[in-house]
Amino acid sequence: MSDKFYAKFNFIEASNKYEGYFEPLKLFKFYDGYEDEFNKFIENKKYLKGILNSLKKKFSNFKKKIIAIDVFCGVGGLTYGLEKSKIRVVAGIDLDESCKFAYEKNNNAEFIHKSVTEITGDDINPFFKNADIKVLVGCAPCQPFSKYQKNKKNHKDWGLLYEFLRLIKEVNPDIISMENVPNLEKEMIFKDFLVELKKQGYFISYKIQNSAECGVPQKRNRLLLLASKFGIIDFIQKKYKKITLKEAIGKLPIISAGIKINLKDYIHVSSELTPINLMRIKNSKPGGTWKDWPEELLPNCYKKESGKTYKSVYGRMEWDKPSPTLTTQFYNYGTGRYGHPVQNRAISLREGAIIQSFPENYIFTETPKFKFTDIARQIGNAVPPKLAEFIGESILQHLITIGEIDD
Repeated sequence: MSDKFYAKFNFIEASNKYEGYFEPLKLFKFYDGYEDEFNKFIENKKYLKGILNSLKKKFSNFKKKIIAIDVFCGVGGLTYGLEKSKIRVVAGIDLDESCKFAYEKNNNAEFIHKSVTEITGDDINPFFKNADIKVLVGCAPCQPFSKYQKNKKNHKDWGLLYEFLRLIKEVNPDIISMENVPNLEKEMIFKDFLVELKKQGYFISYKIQNSAECGVPQKRNRLLLLASKFGIIDFIQKKYKKITLKEAIGKLPIISAGIKINLKDYIHVSSELTPINLMRIKNSKPGGTWKDWPEELLPNCYKKESGKTYKSVYGRMEWDKPSPTLTTQFYNYGTGRYGHPVQNRAISLREGAIIQSFPENYIFTETPKFKFTDIARQIGNAVPPKLAEFIGESILQHLITIGEIDD
């Protein structure tokens, strides 16, 4: 029998322990890459400790639990995308109780109905009790930072980013993700946020990302920030095919403007059009606006010189391009370029959800009778799941690169 011996290691999941023992070469051979090391062991038994630590690190990395909590979760766009990227999300926090049904129906996570101003680290930390790597993600309401918000200084949501920062300090997560409108980058509050994160020991990266380049059928630029205690997170360089509007919603059943109930898909319904707006959309071409209309269809204000500033209203979408950016008013024909390319109506709630990259079977209501504007607001405010998946994959690639987890 050979005088060479090789190690066999078993991971005992129940007790979270490792066992190591030796067997003759003739009977068992494991991990050829360690043959030289075990030859050294024969000469120096103390060398075994290094080998055990090396293998333990390899297998413990593979078993590490990454757990995330989603602050300002809404109906779960960010949670859903992170789960798709294989990051476990255990809870979402939001003040809007109307989001609870959709969040919990579509995600295996608990909805916590509270304002972030009422949540403390003591509330959150129990959810991380089994986590090896803690991830805190959030998309603070973007209204105060939007280019459309005129009264920025007095906006009631102005301080929510500071509340998110407070939670970061109290929880001390390993990784942070934040998504918001691009204009936030220009604000002093964002600069304060960066300074405070650096003081907490985070390495920070951020960029303006077009969601259409992440598989979202929509031109939607967003500010993405990733911060890690382990080092700089590089955003993944993955190439996605840009999805056109027709590819996204072209196969949905035809409906009419103002349909109230659709029993086949509760939210594939669209808002009603007044007779004058029905005439207007009939006179609009794909990609066109109110400038296509004959003069008798123009509102009086559009006939004035000041009317020329209304460039992005009463528009029709185009089949061969991604959708323009959706707002919470996407259901209203007169508030943007939200006219259906070929049907004489504004896009439906379901079409809006798909344009935000929610799957077609994402459930927003348990009844065909619901508050239309609530669902529209939930969809328009959501982080597109495909964008969230891009964020999650960037986080995982970072952890693989630095050796915290195995590929």
